[in-house]
Amino acid sequence: CFVREGVCVYRSPHYTLNVPSIASESIEEPLMSQLKSMGLPSLTGEVLSFLASHGVATVEDFLVRDLHMLVAVSECQQDSEQIKQAVTDVLLFLENNYVPWCDGAGLFRSLQETVCFHSTGCESIDSLLLGGLRSGTVTELVGLASTGKTQICMQTAALSAFNGGTVDYIDTCNSFSSHRILQLLHGLFRSAGNFQCAGSHILELPLKNIFCHRVFDVFSLLTLLHQLHSHIDSSNKEVQSVPGVAYSHLIVIDSVSSVISPVLSSNKVQGHALMISVGQILKKLAAKNHLSVLITNHMVTGRGGLLKPALGESWKVVPHVRLLLSRNSANDICMASLIKHSSMVCSKQAGFNLGRDGVHAVS
Repeated sequence: CFVREGVCVYRSPHYTLNVPSIASESIEEPLMSQLKSMGLPSLTGEVLSFLASHGVATVEDFLVRDLHMLVAVSECQQDSEQIKQAVTDVLLFLENNYVPWCDGAGLFRSLQETVCFHSTGCESIDSLLLGGLRSGTVTELVGLASTGKTQICMQTAALSAFNGGTVDYIDTCNSFSSHRILQLLHGLFRSAGNFQCAGSHILELPLKNIFCHRVFDVFSLLTLLHQLHSHIDSSNKEVQSVPGVAYSHLIVIDSVSSVISPVLSSNKVQGHALMISVGQILKKLAAKNHLSVLITNHMVTGRGGLLKPALGESWKVVPHVRLLLSRNSANDICMASLIKHSSMVCSKQAGFNLGRDGVHAVS
């Protein structure tokens, strides 16, 4: 690890990671940008000096200023017409390059149009999450072995693919099975009465929408996530150019802790930086591309012998939703407990059973 021009550079045999150091130049928010950085021809030195003398130096200053009063004051200036033209140009620039202001009703309509849900195939879990995995969010399943983490991942992937969505399944534990996906589809849709023939070729079609990536270290995972980000971004632009076509995408990582935990234990500083980088790209993928991300995490023993999710407190802020899975050894009934949610009270549970034909709600 070394610092070069304010950037911490971590090298491995497979991957080079550049992370901005704390001492590097801060990144300004768009609203805090200086007006002169907009590069508009009408923003001459004289115009900028006039605006600065009236407390307008940044885009934020411009937006909160009474522009009618500003234009009225400029009437006394020799270059008042140039000032008026500059104000008009800035307004047009902001209107064309930034999301317009809207009220609560507009935000709600936009939410209804852009948000979709990926069903897990288990009615009780979907009900617990008010519809399933919401697009734009990262959902994490935590729990001990044999509590249903991988089964929920594969069942969600199968249903999403069957409904025409694209699934990128990142397998870090060598647990993905195409045969198991077919089993899950067969059981789910036979119970729904949609298919009578167990060997119908239609059950194989969803497999073409599932892309399995096997990665076994955090450097390969970061490389893959950046590649997916570029590919999905270009795919979204192509779909947006076709009216009436929706783009549904799901990313599954089973499990994220398997590739992060080794670097955390070997080198705490480098491992923490790599972990934060994984979390940032996952949240960026979900938010920017309106897709759902489903990840799994294992449990570790904390202070006093109490079990807790792995990867520590820094990782806790990454998932928008966290479900704790447990299993009652007496009756084999599993429970999903909502322990974190960005918009719900975390006090609910859902029961489910694990079977050969899938994950089902407790009857």
